[in-house]
Amino acid sequence: MSWHVYIAQARTGRYYTGITQNPEQRLIDHIRGKGAKFAHDQGLSHFVYISDPFKTKSTARKREIQIKGWTREKKEKLVRGEWK
Repeated sequence: MSWHVYIAQARTGRYYTGITQNPEQRLIDHIRGKGAKFAHDQGLSHFVYISDPFKTKSTARKREIQIKGWTREKKEKLVRGEWK
């Protein structure tokens, strides 16, 4: 099964980046307040980005860490398809 990196947007407008094997179920979990404390506290509402699949969790995690280190501006470019 493949892994995906995702960026979800909270009701507050903030972004949360994570990885999952099942994006649809992960969003449901976030909406229900399950998972990361940030997701629970901020109220994640929808995904703004889902990556192409990664073959391994390790590869997806490396990409997640990379994206988490980016500025909001750079993340927004990724969301708009202007950055890879």
